[in-house]
Amino acid sequence: DRSGPRRDAGPRPSGLTYVDASTMIDAMDAALRYLRALSDPTRLRIASFLADPVRSCCSRDDGVCGCDLEAVLGLAQPTISHHMKRLVEAGLVRSEKRGRWTYYELDGAAFDALATEFARLARASEATAERASGVARGDGPRRDARTSGPTAS
Repeated sequence: DRSGPRRDAGPRPSGLTYVDASTMIDAMDAALRYLRALSDPTRLRIASFLADPVRSCCSRDDGVCGCDLEAVLGLAQPTISHHMKRLVEAGLVRSEKRGRWTYYELDGAAFDALATEFARLARASEATAERASGVARGDGPRRDARTSGPTAS
C-alpha cells in the first residue's frame, strides 16, 4: 500500500516515532480548536464566568443556566446561544438541557489538555534558550572551520 507512511513505522530523523508525531499533531489541532474558540472576547468572558460563577436564581452546583449568562454579561439570548454553541463545538464546555433551560459547565479535561500543550511549548522554549545561551558562552559544540562540523573534543 502506497497511501503514505505507516504511523508505527519507527523512528523519524527527529527522534519522534510516527505515533508520537501523530499524537503531538492531534494535541496541537485540539489546542488550535480551543484557542480559536477562546479568541473571541465574549467567549473568553463566558469561560471565565463558568469557571467562577456568581450564584443566581437558576444556577446549580452542577452547571450555570443560560439565562444567568444573559443577566451577567448583558447579552441577548440569541447572542449567548451563538457563543455557547461555539464553545460546546470546540469541546471546552458541556451543555445539558433540563426542561426549557440549558445548563453549561466547563470541560476540565479540555482546559487541562490546553495547559499541557502550553507547558510543552514552555519547556521547549526554555530548552532552546538554554542551548542558545550555552553556545553564546562557548559551552556549545565547537565547530571545525574547515568542515563546518563539530570537532572531536
